[in-house]
Formats: sequence, structure tokens, C-alpha cells
Amino acid sequence: MANTLQKLIALPFRYKPWRPEHLSIIVDDLKGLSKQPVNSDEVHLKAAIDWLCRAQDQRTGQLDQGGVSAGWSFEDGWLPSYPETSGYIVETFLAAEKILKQQELAQRAQRIIDWELSIQNPDGSFPGHFGESGSKPVIFNTGQIMHGMLAGYLNFQRNECLESAINAGRWMISKQDDDGCWRQSVHNDTPHTYNTRAAWALLRTGLIANEKALVDAAEKNIRWALTQQTPSGWYKTNAFTADGLPFTHNIAYAIRGVMESGLLLENQEMLDAAIKAAKAQAVQQRQDGWLTGRYADNWQPQANYCCLTGLAQMSIIWLRLSQACGLKEFEQNAESGIKFIKSNQRITGNMDHRDGAIAGSAPIWGRYSMFEYPNWAAKFFADALMTRISGESIPETARS
Repeated sequence: MANTLQKLIALPFRYKPWRPEHLSIIVDDLKGLSKQPVNSDEVHLKAAIDWLCRAQDQRTGQLDQGGVSAGWSFEDGWLPSYPETSGYIVETFLAAEKILKQQELAQRAQRIIDWELSIQNPDGSFPGHFGESGSKPVIFNTGQIMHGMLAGYLNFQRNECLESAINAGRWMISKQDDDGCWRQSVHNDTPHTYNTRAAWALLRTGLIANEKALVDAAEKNIRWALTQQTPSGWYKTNAFTADGLPFTHNIAYAIRGVMESGLLLENQEMLDAAIKAAKAQAVQQRQDGWLTGRYADNWQPQANYCCLTGLAQMSIIWLRLSQACGLKEFEQNAESGIKFIKSNQRITGNMDHRDGAIAGSAPIWGRYSMFEYPNWAAKFFADALMTRISGESIPETARS
């Protein structure tokens, strides 16, 4: 109790809400002024991509060259480049380059790829955190960078990118337990069902490279994840900590990994598991598109804020199930979710840390990425918009 009280007392000093730029954001949320005009998908997409470009242009140290800043926070301002999320922003830049006709985005994607290749460890893994050259590798983070490496191979015919992904995949296998779960090299030293999104990267790599061992390991992890699904469709062992509850962000990660793997393997059991969870989340959605930030089993809401990041991810899942499986009833869920996020994106033309950004939570003091604009929130919002605009998957679904 004393420790909790100390943390609460320390919060204002950590986030400095009295600073004018911080106070204006808080006041906007308190007054409901954060609700912004809802424009076309293209307008909101361009604003999000422009913000990601500004995030890439931040330079906080020699370790950052080419990567994308993890985001902007009340605590630290612009953060160092984040290997994990920079990895899957590659595919976002490449998709946006085609839709927005901004050729520089392909060059930006190449810069991220070059940076990621330069920091890959000899054993195939990648650094797990940001701003630290010697940070320990993490299964999930390495998997997300593999998505970027595959984009480099498929879009630029860079064979070294495929080799990088294969080596990363072999490292992942070396850390996998016999039941398919990863209990080594994981965040907070606890297993996570959301590692299915890393298994999806492993599966894609195995199919593209014709490496059966990678495919088998990926399928093994997905099958373990299915054992973690409860009768309600919720996933156990899916939070950042062993005793915690999953954010909507974690839940969507788990669903997406199972769903995309099911589509690639044409496995109905996996697809049914993903559809069950996606339907349950759809039932929880408010009419205005809002989803709560955390859920317990049986989809019991456990927060009074919206995890905008997770809502963007769920919108992608609903669109993918509509497009790939013909489940058109999910289109309205995606529409409502995207509209809600649009209403929380401030587009001012000021080209600053807030212009076009997506906060981790709404209001911004929600417990997910508290007082932050994380780059992955903008990435998933952009992906949701582009999935709807193009009708295509991001990343692309090529098997070979």
C-alpha cells in the first residue's frame, strides 16, 4: 500500500502536467475539446504518416540513425528510436508510398531496414528495447522486426533481409519450449499469448524461404495459444505481467497472430478462434466506436478509458475478417472504431509532436502508454485506414 501511495505521489513530478504544452493537452481532454473534425481517410492517413516521418527525423543519439522514435511523451519529449516498432513501420511506409504517392517513403523504409540490419545480434536476435545498444533480445520484438525484413526482401529484392529474417527465426526456435510456448527471452520473464504475432512473422518467413522448421515452430506456438483461449473467446496469459490483465492492445495482438496464421495455413480451427474473439470484442463496442482499455475473462471491462492503439488494431482485424472471410457484419465495427480514433487525432498543420499523432489512450492519462503519443498507435491507425482504402492486407500476404 505504501509503495502504491509513493508511486501516486511521484506521478506529477514524473509527467510534469504543469508545463504549458502538457497542460493544454490535459485541459482539452477534460473539456472534451480533444474531439476533432472527422475528415476523409486520406486526410487522416497523410497526417499520421507525416507524424511518423517527423518521428523518424528525431535524433537523440548515435544509436538512432534510421530508426523511428518510439514517440513523444510528457516525461521525456521525443524518445529514442525503437527497433521493434520501427521494424513493422517499414510495411506501413511502403503501403503509404503507393496510396499517397510519396516516393520518399520508400527511401525512409530503406533507412529503417539499414538501421535494423546494423544492430542485429550475431545469434540472429535484435535488441529488445530502445536507446540501449546492449539491451537483451525479446521474442516478440524480434518477430516484429522480421516483418520489416520480409518487406525489404519482397519490395526491394534485398536477399540480406531474408537471410536476416531466417536467422532471427532460428534464434526464436532455439528459445521455444516443446509445447510451443516461449518462456525464455520474453518481456518481464513471463509467457505471453500475444507472441502469436511473432509466430505469424516466423510463419511468413518459413513459407517465403521454404524453411519447414520455421513453419512448424510457428504453428506449434499458435496451437499453444489456442489452449489459452477461454470459452468466452478471451485469452489467458496475455498481459505484460504474470498477474496483470491484458490491454485491448495485447488482446488484438493475440487475435491478429492467430487470424493471419490461420489464413496463411488455411486452418479453420485457428480462424474460428480468431473470429470468436473478434465477435466478442464487437459486442463490447459502444455505438460511438469506443472500446475499454482492459478486459478480464468473459469480457468484463476493467478500465474507464479507451486504448486507442488497441482500437486501431481491432479495426484492422474486423476489416481483414470482412475482406478475407466475407464477414461483412464487421465492417460497421471497423467504421465506428476508425471514426472514434479520427475524432481523437488533432490535425493542425503545425508539424509538431502533436500534429497528426495518436495518443496511447483517450483520455491521454489512461493507463496504456500514459501521457504518450507512441509511434505504434499512429502505425496501426494508418494501417487501418489503408486496409480500408486499398482492400489489401498490410503487410502483404505473399507466401513465396
